[in-house]
Amino acid sequence: MSAEEEESKITLSGAVSMGTGVMIGAGVFALMGQVAGTAGQWFPLAFLAAAGVAALTSYSYVKLANTFPSAGGIGTFLNKAYGVGPIAATFTMAMWASMILNESLVARTFGTYFTKMIGVDSNTVLVAALGAALLVGSFAINAAGNKAVNTVENVMAVVKIGGLVLFAGACLWVADFPTTAPGAVDAPTVDSLIAAVGIGLLAYKGFTTITNTGGEIEQPNKNVGRAIVISIAIVTGVYLAVALAVRGNLGLGEIADARDFALAQAAQPVFGSVGFKLVAGLAVIATVTSVMASMYSTSRMLKMMSDMDEVPAVDERVTFGHRLPFGTPSLLVTTVIAIALTIAFDLSRIAALGAFAYLALDMVIHYGHLRHLRDETGAKPAPLIAAIVVDAIVFAGFFAYRIRTDLVVIAAFVAFAVLVAGGETLYMRRFSDADGTMNDHEDAMS
Repeated sequence: MSAEEEESKITLSGAVSMGTGVMIGAGVFALMGQVAGTAGQWFPLAFLAAAGVAALTSYSYVKLANTFPSAGGIGTFLNKAYGVGPIAATFTMAMWASMILNESLVARTFGTYFTKMIGVDSNTVLVAALGAALLVGSFAINAAGNKAVNTVENVMAVVKIGGLVLFAGACLWVADFPTTAPGAVDAPTVDSLIAAVGIGLLAYKGFTTITNTGGEIEQPNKNVGRAIVISIAIVTGVYLAVALAVRGNLGLGEIADARDFALAQAAQPVFGSVGFKLVAGLAVIATVTSVMASMYSTSRMLKMMSDMDEVPAVDERVTFGHRLPFGTPSLLVTTVIAIALTIAFDLSRIAALGAFAYLALDMVIHYGHLRHLRDETGAKPAPLIAAIVVDAIVFAGFFAYRIRTDLVVIAAFVAFAVLVAGGETLYMRRFSDADGTMNDHEDAMS
C-alpha cells in the first residue's frame, strides 16, 4: 500500500466521528420533539429503551463487520447471507432509501434551526432552500476525499458533543421538571410507547453507516466493530442527558409546540434569547455533520449496488462528458435525490416510513446471520434471536400505532415495499441464468 493510500485511510476516531455525527444530528435535533409527543413524560426512557435495542442489534453488525469488512457494508452482509438476488437487492435498496430519507429529514432540520439562529421566520421555501444548500456543501466536502471528511468530522464532533454536554449540564442544574404547561398532550398508550421506541431507534441507526467504511478504514477487522460500540455508548449518554435537560425545563405541551426546535426552546429559560440562538447554532453544526457523514456512506452503498448490478449502472468514468474522481458519480446521484426530497416533501410521514424500512431490514439481516452466516462469524444464537424478537415487537407496536393514527403511512409503506420488491425482481431477471441462478458478482462486494 502506498503512503498516499495509507494517509487516505479512515481512522478509528474518524469512524466514531462519522457514526456519532449521523446519530446525534438526527436523534437529538430532528427526533426529540417527535419522541416526546408520542411517549409523553416517558420520552427520556423511550430514548434509553431505543439505546438498548440498538445495543442488542449491534452485536450482529459487529460480528458481520469483523468477518466481512467492506465498503458495501449492509449490502455485503445481505449478499453473503442470501446470495446475489432479489432478496438481497430489495433490502439493500430499502436501506439506501431510508438513508436518503434521513439525509433529507436532517437537511430540513438544519434549515429550521438555521432560521431560528438568525431570527427569521421558518417558512417552507426558505427551510427547503437552506437544506438543499447544506446537501450541496456536503457533496463538495465528500468529493474532496477521505482526508477532508476525517478532518472536518473530527473537529465538528468535538464541538458538537462538548456543546451538548455543557447545554445538558447547565439545564439540569436549574431544572424543576414542570408538570404542566400550555398545550395538551395525550396520555401515552402501550402502542404509542412502543412507537416512541421505534422513532427513537432512528436516532441510533446511524451506527450502521460505520459498516460502509470497511473497505477504507484502518484495521477493518477490529476497528469497524470498535467504532460501532464506542459510538453507541457516547450517543446514549448524550441523548439521555439532553432528554432529561429538555424535560427538566419545558412542560410536555411546550415540547410538543416546539417539536421542531425543542432543544433551543429548552435553553431559553436558562440562557435567555442568547442561549436560544447558541443552541440553534449548535444544531446547525450537528446537522451539518450528520448529513456529511451519511452522504459518504450512502453514496458508497449506491456504488456497491451498481457494481453488483442491483441497480442500473452508475458510470464511474464519465458524467456529463467530464472525467470525475472515484465515487463522485454515485455521490452526485445521492445528492440530487436527497435535494429533490428536501425541496418537494414534508418528511414527517416519510420519517415513519424510514423507521418501518429500517426495522424490517434489521430483522432480515439478523435472520440471515442466524440461518446462514453464524458459523463463519462465530456469533452466538441467543443474541441474534433476541434481536429478531425485539425488532418484531417494536415493529408490531409501531404498526398498530400508525394504523390507529395515520393510515396514509401504512398504505405508503405497503406500496413502497411492493414497488421495491417487484422492481428489483424484474430488474435482476436480466442477470440470471436459464435455470434462475444469479450470475456471480462476488468481486463487487469487496
